[in-house]
Amino acid sequence: MNVKPLNLWLAYPDDLLDEGVADACRALLSEEELARAARFKFDRNRRESIATRALARTALSHEHPLPPEAWRYVLNAHGKPSIDPELASGSGLSFNMSNALGMVVCLVASRGEVGVDVEPLSRAEQILRVAPEVFSAAERAQLELLHGAEKLDRAVSLWTLKESYIKARGMGLAIPLDKFAFVFGGAEQVRLEVDESLNDREDRWQFCLLDHAGHRIAVMAERRAGYELKVWEAHPIPEPALRVSALTAEWFPRQSS
Repeated sequence: MNVKPLNLWLAYPDDLLDEGVADACRALLSEEELARAARFKFDRNRRESIATRALARTALSHEHPLPPEAWRYVLNAHGKPSIDPELASGSGLSFNMSNALGMVVCLVASRGEVGVDVEPLSRAEQILRVAPEVFSAAERAQLELLHGAEKLDRAVSLWTLKESYIKARGMGLAIPLDKFAFVFGGAEQVRLEVDESLNDREDRWQFCLLDHAGHRIAVMAERRAGYELKVWEAHPIPEPALRVSALTAEWFPRQSS
């Protein structure tokens, strides 16, 4: 099997409460990234922004011999960043970032498009309140059959999976959220259903869900012969990251035997 590396990096914005850690992270960022962070009103949001971008630069430099501060990005029409083609030419690297107040993540692949989302498990009730606006009819129908903790858990899974899909596509909310669905059950366990208007194929994608430190993380990647997902924890970001060996990924959809 042709196994491709896929690296998921985790970090924690509150590590930047240590001014030495914050200074080390800021030193990695571009002037534009620093200015973007400075525009936030609250310190917690500034820490989150700085941590996200410092983590991405650190993660990319783990894959390619370029210093973290040297990375440059270009944005597509919907604002998704990719590596400046003048850098790391021919590397095939792609990446995606996501952030929450308690955790930031970055997913790096050796080739193919990827998307990632992270959400606190504590947001489940808030997500349920907006279910009619963000979930498809099929997703809502399955959700209504669930109760209690199971329903809350499904809401977080759906939210993170949908976010990771639209980010992997590089189109964000330009993709109508009711035009695709994650359906639970059957031999595949979880499968993606995509309306033909989205110009995509369900079998293009493979995905998984992980829980860590009170957060759910959804990983979306273009399907290959196989993936080896490695999880790294930078705690704090300037220090060498440690492999989180306790986290293992179960990829969906499963292939029926």
